[in-house]
Amino acid sequence: MSGNLGCVVVSVDGNEGSMDALRWALDNIKLRPPTPGSSQPPGHFLLLHVQSPPSIAAGLNPGDIPFGGPTNLEVPAFTAAIEAHQKRITEAILNHALQICSEKKASVKTQVVVGDPKEKICEVVDNLHADLLVMGSRAFGPIKRMLLGSVSTYCANHAQCAVMIVKNKDASSKA
Repeated sequence: MSGNLGCVVVSVDGNEGSMDALRWALDNIKLRPPTPGSSQPPGHFLLLHVQSPPSIAAGLNPGDIPFGGPTNLEVPAFTAAIEAHQKRITEAILNHALQICSEKKASVKTQVVVGDPKEKICEVVDNLHADLLVMGSRAFGPIKRMLLGSVSTYCANHAQCAVMIVKNKDASSKA
């Protein structure tokens, strides 16, 4: 692909399909090279991981207290435990992705954001004025995609840059 890309965002999660997309990006995308005297910085890859908010990740909300009690009550011990667990998961995902980059001798930046993945990915791409978003696909069939939604489909329709969806190697067995 073009040698004049400035910012390529690669979305990574715990799915091996996202790591396949990272490998594809590192093998196939040529970034803008550093040019002495140029006002444009050299291109870079950004590994983006989106964590779900702790209340969503856990599904733990004790519920409203009836008869006029407080609503949206959070239990601090649960929240702290969930946040610590999510931090460990994020570290494992980024370490795996950085290992792939190291094997391919690629220098990358990383960013972690918290929120709904489809919305946050599009928001980061827009804020960075990214040239390309690369993401994996879980290869859901049409019924699963309809019921569960598809982050890659959402991003392909809403991201303010070109989107490359790399099909999972095992997708042919999930028709």
